[in-house]
Parts: sequence; structure tokens; C-alpha cells
Amino acid sequence: MDATQHRYAQDDESGQETHAVPGVDLRHVIYALTDALDLVGVDDVGHGKRVGIMAAACAPWLGFEQDEQTFLFDLGMLHDIGVSSTGTHQHLVSEFDWDSSRRHCELGYELLRDFAPLAAMALPIRYHHTHWDALVARGDLSAAQKRMANLIFLVDRVDALAATHYGDRSLLMATAGIRERIAANAGSFFAPEIVDAFLAASAPEAFWLQLEPRAIQSILQDRLASHEPCLASLGDLKQLAEIFAHIVDAKSPFTVEHSRGVARLARHLAGRMGVAPANRDKIEIAGLLHDLGKLRVPDEILDKPGRLDDCERKIINAHSFETLQILRNIGGFEEIAQWAGSHHEEPDGSGYPFRRRAAELALEARILRVADIFQAMVQDRPYRAGFSADAVLAFMNELVARGQIEPDIVAVLAEDMPAAMAAALPGAAFPAQPMRL
Repeated sequence: MDATQHRYAQDDESGQETHAVPGVDLRHVIYALTDALDLVGVDDVGHGKRVGIMAAACAPWLGFEQDEQTFLFDLGMLHDIGVSSTGTHQHLVSEFDWDSSRRHCELGYELLRDFAPLAAMALPIRYHHTHWDALVARGDLSAAQKRMANLIFLVDRVDALAATHYGDRSLLMATAGIRERIAANAGSFFAPEIVDAFLAASAPEAFWLQLEPRAIQSILQDRLASHEPCLASLGDLKQLAEIFAHIVDAKSPFTVEHSRGVARLARHLAGRMGVAPANRDKIEIAGLLHDLGKLRVPDEILDKPGRLDDCERKIINAHSFETLQILRNIGGFEEIAQWAGSHHEEPDGSGYPFRRRAAELALEARILRVADIFQAMVQDRPYRAGFSADAVLAFMNELVARGQIEPDIVAVLAEDMPAAMAAALPGAAFPAQPMRL
């Protein structure tokens, strides 16, 4: 099986039987989650899509077949899967050859190499910032992988050069300079044949006009409409959700392992409260993905150890709405999207972003809120140690008294605090210190 055929394989290589989740197409999930990656740009939210579009447009000039062109489109959309920091994104956009660019390439490689449906992308992602004069000598890639990695590098740099022109409609006036900059690096940064392919593909104005938001959405819709459905197994969905949980949690030292802890605790509580097994799987996925919207929060706000000001609070409060907007585009994820997007709603209607009351919220959404608060409190943070079991339970009861979380869910927590702590922080010793704010 070659790289492109392997990309969306459904077989479990361990031999263990897997079951498709009705109505969930793996490609739809992947395309939707690329929206999360694009949020890292904050105000520039189409980088991955533009790289994918340009790579696919150049591919015919290099003799790539149709399935390889599709692979390159998907590879372009996911090439920055190792980037969650807005600071890293800014360096990559503003510096043509940033010294620390290799780090996110390695992270992307590590995230995808063991995920069978996308494992063929791992090596091209690992080397997508490697100069051609160094890449050509590597023995751990095939000739096709080298060309794919270098093509992604080239169009990625094109998008970085074009970044300042997307907002003011000046891109067509800048294309000559961009093309000259790329041509000047033929033979060093980029393979000469790939430079030639880019120059041929980018000669028409349409190459650049397709990078505008309306055109991007049309291209995505056309691609989704034209592919054969690929139903996702539950194992695929969970593993992909784990990958994106890692991306979100890696954004800040304050949130390492948070999403995984929330997912485990939410599933544990759902089981204790009689939630149907199918919905336990869904709440676990919702927990893994609940903070996707935080990728659009600037690093300096998310990492601020002190109290947020009003402006910063409004920015961070938008993250659950962003999560909903990403997940709502996935067929079969309707409930997951609503639960994940409602994890900051409060029973008395004072939460955000919809101000919904308890009667308007599914039990799973209310469980997710409690799991989110509990995990954040018991987890060690750089500016404070995790709260003790007694301290966190006392605080949770205060929130109950204020109408901010559900008393019956907290009661389930209190019934078996060691199990709740183990779900939120697997392998960690229970913190014994008193609460410190």
C-alpha cells in the first residue's frame, strides 16, 4: 500500500475488531479540525488551507497523479499540526528561515507517525522546513517524500511572504516580488524543478485569487462533496481527538494534560450517573476537544499568571464558542459539539457564551463543566500547586451554593473522591497541601 492509499485506511493493524461510528466521516473530522489549527494565527486563520490549495495547484506541473494531488492538499492543511503557540506562528510568518522552525516539524511528526490513517504524512511534515540542499542527501525518505516535503516548504514560504497582503487586497500587486524571492532560492532552499512548477502554476491571477476566504470555502466544499465516504472507527476518532487534545494542552504550561484529564473524569462521572455507553464514548471525545477554541487565544493571555483584565477575559471567554463552530461542521458530532461548546454554561444562566440555564443543557454538558473545573483545580500549575481533595470539594460545594454547578454531579464526585482524582490525574499522587490561590 503506498502513502496515499494508506492515508485513510480503516483496518486496525493490531487485528482487533473496530466498528465505524454511524454518520461520522473521517475526512469531515480531519477537515473540521484543521479549522482549529488555523485558529493559531488569531487574525490570520487560513494558513493551512492556503498551503494545501497551493500545493495541489502546483502538483500537476510536477507530474503528480490525482490521488497524490489530494494527498498534498491534505498534507498542506495539516503541515503545521505541531504548532499551537501564537508566538511560534508569528515567527514562522514573519521570518523566511526561522532558526527554531524544526521544533514544530518534529512535534508534528511525533503526533502523526503512530496514527495509521495519517501516518504517511509524518515524514513529509518532519522535513517541511528542511532546505533542499540538505534534504536531497537524506536516506530516510523516498524521492516522492522529498519532493512533497519540499513543495510544502515552498508554498508555506509563499504564504508567509503573502501574509501581510491578505487583509488589504494588495496581493496581486505583490506577486511579482514573491515569485522573484522564491526563484532566488532555487537549488538551495527549494528544488529547481519545484520552483519551476510553482512559477508555472502561479502565473495566472486565479492562483492567487483562490486564496481569498470565499474561494477557499468553495474549494473545501467541492473536495468534501467529491470524495468517497470513509466511516471512522471509534478508535480512530478517539486517537485523533487525543492528538488534538495534545496540541491544545501543549499551548501553555498551565494546561498540560488538562484535556485528557477532563475527558477521563467526564467519562467516569457519566458512567456513575447512568449515562448510556454510547454517550460515554461521546463525552470522552467532547472532553478531549472541549478547549479547541483556546488555540485562538494569544499566548500572553493564556499564560498570564495573574487576574485577567476585562478585555482579556472577553477574549478568552470566546473559546468555547470557537470550539462549537469547529465541531458543528462534523456530521454525527452534533451532540459532541453542543456539549463541548457549553462547558462554561452555568445552571443559573450566568455562564458563557449562550447564558443557558440547566434546563436547556444536556446532562453530559453539565458533567463536562464539573469535570473541567475539578481537573483544573487539582492539577499542578506553574504558579500554584494542585488543590487537595478536601479543599477542592469545599470549593465545589461553594459553587453549588452559588448556582454555578450541579449539586447532583458534585455529590457523585464526593462519593468516591479517590476515583475522581485518579481519573483527573492518572498516576499522580493525591495533593495533600491546602488550597492556595
